[in-house]
Amino acid sequence: MPSDDAAKRIVFGASGAGVEAICAIARGGPEVAIGEDALAGIDAAYDCLVRHAAGGEAIYGVSTDLGAGVGTRVDPSDSARQYRIPHARAVGVGRLATTSEVRAMMAARLARFCLGFSGVSKPVVIALADMLNSHIHPDVPMTGSISEADLAPLAHIAVVLTGQGSVSLEDGRIVSGTEAFAAAGLALPTFGIKDGLSLISSNAASVGLACLLLEDARRVLDAHVGAVALSFEGFRASIAPLDPLASRLRPAPGQGEAAAAIRAFIEGGDLIAPGAARRLQDPLSLRCAPSVVGAAFEALKAAWAATELELRSSDDNPAVMAAEDIVLPTGNFDATHLALAFDTLGLSLARLAAMAAERIMKLLSPGFSDLPRFLAPAGPGANGFGALQKTVAALTAEIAHLAMPMPFVVTPVADRVEDYASLAMSVIDKSQRLIEKLRYLTSIELIVAARAIDLRGDIKLGERGRMLFDAVRSVVPPLEADRSSSADVYALAQRIDEGMLLEPVLEIG
Repeated sequence: MPSDDAAKRIVFGASGAGVEAICAIARGGPEVAIGEDALAGIDAAYDCLVRHAAGGEAIYGVSTDLGAGVGTRVDPSDSARQYRIPHARAVGVGRLATTSEVRAMMAARLARFCLGFSGVSKPVVIALADMLNSHIHPDVPMTGSISEADLAPLAHIAVVLTGQGSVSLEDGRIVSGTEAFAAAGLALPTFGIKDGLSLISSNAASVGLACLLLEDARRVLDAHVGAVALSFEGFRASIAPLDPLASRLRPAPGQGEAAAAIRAFIEGGDLIAPGAARRLQDPLSLRCAPSVVGAAFEALKAAWAATELELRSSDDNPAVMAAEDIVLPTGNFDATHLALAFDTLGLSLARLAAMAAERIMKLLSPGFSDLPRFLAPAGPGANGFGALQKTVAALTAEIAHLAMPMPFVVTPVADRVEDYASLAMSVIDKSQRLIEKLRYLTSIELIVAARAIDLRGDIKLGERGRMLFDAVRSVVPPLEADRSSSADVYALAQRIDEGMLLEPVLEIG
């Protein structure tokens, strides 16, 4: 487990890493160090690998060719070959990964190296840590992995360690790996007998990106719970569905926890009082919110667990088990469980989006809310949030599209040896775009609900609900006359993205 020294230093040990450590490295930039236990394990595995190779054993990627050429024996002492492995596989295209994304990929690979099963040499592991600490961030195109090992994106990182590749500096210059290392006062490592393969034979790109997505999803889901609570207040909805007795009657996964989280925003306000609700039964987008939010939260926890399983286990092929004195071919690079977890998360978040859109529309409709149409300010011709409905509809449709699962049949590659693929990186990439759109939609619900609360007049919010309402109002002023809503949505979405809008609502652990 990495240790955290005043948020300035994260030490990777032999027991693996957690999601939060990877996110901290990716986004906060604390110094990275390698524990003595991890270094000892790395050395032991490398020595084991060298001993087996010297004995003439057929070892994939060390004394044999790769992929369809696995039947061809090669000389493991040919050091130039390990340099060539990433060069031939740096074939990515498309948008370049952001700095945070690149750092997350590198940190995830480093964490798994420290488990001690890769057979990578210690100088290469140290060099990867040095890249993070010196802010050497390779240019990594995001399209090219089918996630039976993220060969292409990791190869674009690995070629920088050979002195080639492309590194974008903060001043805008693009330099080679040799130039980037020299500028940082570092020496390039000399590759060992499996280093080229070890650097790329992993789904660390998918796993690193998954960590960032999980942190983003947790913040959006927290904000979504707050938005549901403010919509209850703005609608003056019945809180009966939030009663713990309802969850006792049908203890659906996460329902009780979600109901309690929503109710916590309302407690202490006058909506709790008997007779405060305007109706006996509200639309399902309000009444059934606990079960749908609960299902999404359970999906988030499942995706979190799947990602941490990856960070704390080896996906190397072959793996080197020094304690057992075995070099073991594996298929542990397959990330189907990760892809399914994030496809499920996307589907659950799309259901949240559908309900959020309906709550917004109900608040904007005088037939449901008993408030001015579109919550418009007084005066002839005022539109209020009428046009914003189109943005809501567009976001909801795009979220639904992005939630569709990836195909499970993929064009075979490597002369049809690689005839299946999880496409985990593609799943996570589309899910990240879904989260971005849900963040905007959640921001809109917060803005609309706050406006409805304004129009209710003298009502008392719960203490936590009041804190959230005030946080929204610190970013988005009251709607006193028609204005563009775009800047308000962007500003509130940024606060959600930064985790600055409210304290964490739902606990993962």
